[in-house]
Amino acid sequence: MNRIVGSHDLLLVTLDTLRYDVAAELAAEGRIPNLARHLPGGAWERRHAPGSFTYASHQAIFAGFLPTPASPGPHPRLFAASFAGSETTAEGTYVFRDTPDLVSALAHEGYRTVCVGGVGFFNRLPPLGTVLPGLFQESHWEPSFGVASPTSFASQVERAEEVVAALPRDRRLFLFVNVSALHQPNWFHRSGATREAGDTRDTHAAALEYVDRHIGRLFAAMSSRRDCFAVVCSDHGTAYGEDGFTGHRLGHESVWNVPYAHFILPGPDSMEKTA
Repeated sequence: MNRIVGSHDLLLVTLDTLRYDVAAELAAEGRIPNLARHLPGGAWERRHAPGSFTYASHQAIFAGFLPTPASPGPHPRLFAASFAGSETTAEGTYVFRDTPDLVSALAHEGYRTVCVGGVGFFNRLPPLGTVLPGLFQESHWEPSFGVASPTSFASQVERAEEVVAALPRDRRLFLFVNVSALHQPNWFHRSGATREAGDTRDTHAAALEYVDRHIGRLFAAMSSRRDCFAVVCSDHGTAYGEDGFTGHRLGHESVWNVPYAHFILPGPDSMEKTA
């Protein structure tokens, strides 16, 4: 990561509330082609979430604790704060020593840090909703980005495209997008579903298919200026009745198991070299 930071634009996408099993199923069945073409080997990696709900998980992620590989460790991290005794800081880890979080560290490196929020923890309405977006130099949220909007992700992508277009080409960008479409309510993403019947695992899957239809535009925008290093993952999953559990902020495997991937989106210069 020490070669990436400073040379690449950076993109972090959290597919809020996305379950690993649903994400893996849809990738294997060819139902999310725009995401799958970027996944290493065409498949998601199963990882363990750093928190069981949005606020806790994102506080950890912004401190450098991305979802952890679901196998015995220790596992070297991409990003880490300087911390005595850390067993997951390795030679290739980008270590930030003078700030407590990755966002402000990247700002010190000259990056423009931008948040396009989704769920309520990013809406800047109550004081609690200012904490996470307050880490960024620039943050965006409006009702059309939120959980109740059937077109939330398309609206978020449009804003992200505007952010990229407005930034000088020589300025590095760290863009964070919290995707709200998977979070409840998501029943409106499945044709024929009703508010009365509520959300199901099937409507959750339909929400991911909806996200996939638009995420190619986000990837194209972020790689339009230079190579972009992208992390796409869930912050936590959610239960739909398994073992009697519904929702998240609880210790069930449907919540702890999340999909994860990181990859390079090649920019114009890289595309010319391979042409």
